[in-house]
Amino acid sequence: MTRTQQIGNIERFRMRRMAVALVCLALLLSCGLQARPTPTTPPLTLTAPPSTSTPIPTTTAQETGTDRLEERMKMVDTQIRRRGVTDEDVLAALERVPRHEFVPEKYQNQAYADHPLPIGHGQTISQPYIVALMTELLQLKNTDRVLEIGTGSGYQAAILAEIVAEVYTVEIVEPLAHDAKERLARLGSANVHTLHADGYFGWEEHGPYDAIIVTAAPDHIPQPLVRQLKDGAKLVIPVGPPGGYQTLWEITKVGEEVKKRNVTGVLFVPLTGEH
Repeated sequence: MTRTQQIGNIERFRMRRMAVALVCLALLLSCGLQARPTPTTPPLTLTAPPSTSTPIPTTTAQETGTDRLEERMKMVDTQIRRRGVTDEDVLAALERVPRHEFVPEKYQNQAYADHPLPIGHGQTISQPYIVALMTELLQLKNTDRVLEIGTGSGYQAAILAEIVAEVYTVEIVEPLAHDAKERLARLGSANVHTLHADGYFGWEEHGPYDAIIVTAAPDHIPQPLVRQLKDGAKLVIPVGPPGGYQTLWEITKVGEEVKKRNVTGVLFVPLTGEH
């Protein structure tokens, strides 16, 4: 074999090796592309599991204050604080109590809106600002015993319960009284005591009270409520005809006399009963 033939054989061998290498490379690239399909689900975000050394406590929405907390904080900031309510205990109570729990299901999307809402039986849950204003007017202390007339859904009683030692609340509409009692117990307001009765006559058994709040409007100031006030205590009450102009009064008992202050005009459902 001549030298020229040897060189030709070597070149043909090298060309065959190169062709084989190219085929292998093509196969590898093809396999690599098939092995990386496009993901159809987003990646998982992993968090550390809770520690097993201590039990996780179970708490109610009222205790944690996390259930729709942002809505309550916005409500307090925009509807209440900006209108002049400054009592920090009152503001904190409105941030803690889950108002939507006291509203019928079909109105829960409006629970933190700036208006009252129906709760059935011709009654309403008051506008958040009015709840805050009336509560602040009482000038409450954490040792107080307070009487509420007109339990309704129980929301005002729950607010009071966050601030004072004991709350006594009276409701004349039996289904509302029953439902409020169960709701308050479920949400942990253990210091609220409920009674189905005519609120015009108060709840004399547990008086005299450090403060009394009335959440329905009689056409005059009930004297049984004035008599159940401690000396120096306050009664906050709307007074006026049903559907007409009503006045929110702040009444302070001084000995056997009362001092009255006209706070603002309001509109409440009437105080019903056999009086």
